[in-house]
Amino acid sequence: MNHSLKIFNKKSLLKTLLLLPFLTSPFLSQINSTKALEFQWDKNNGYKSLKYYQRNPRKNSKNKIFLFFRPSERKTGLLNIDIKIPQNFKSTFKPKNISFCKAKIGGFSSKTKCLENIPSDVEIDNETKKVTIYPISPVPSSKDVYAVVFKIVNPQKAGLYQFHSFGKSSGAIPVSIYLGSWTLRVDQQ
Repeated sequence: MNHSLKIFNKKSLLKTLLLLPFLTSPFLSQINSTKALEFQWDKNNGYKSLKYYQRNPRKNSKNKIFLFFRPSERKTGLLNIDIKIPQNFKSTFKPKNISFCKAKIGGFSSKTKCLENIPSDVEIDNETKKVTIYPISPVPSSKDVYAVVFKIVNPQKAGLYQFHSFGKSSGAIPVSIYLGSWTLRVDQQ
């Protein structure tokens, strides 16, 4: 009798251990799902997610944001770049704090940084919340990574902010094209 009780306990313990992950996985996936979620406002308009890097995501903090244009996102050369800032992104943009450069995307052992500044004129339209960058020479459709760099103070309100980019292609007939969007996150702390 003692022997059958031990087998029964081992079997029930084994069943419990095997079933426990299946029973708890729906609860765990709901708890951690917001960290891996990318939010899109409109999925039907050809949304294209672009890569970015920010040094400090906390609200009300000084921040340096790199908005990248990788080679796969530039099918043609670009005469200018327009960036539409969200209306609820309350921060002060100044031309002297916005630059355009050839960049290196950092990783585990390297830092994200500008390799070469590209001389550019920067215009800011505060009414439409649009930043336009005019490089002195057109941005080529090469294998290099380019970035628009903002040195700003993050808004006081935490949340997700979606920036959209458009570019005027170089060629016989310049055409304005949608390049993609960045969804920036500003954290509470």
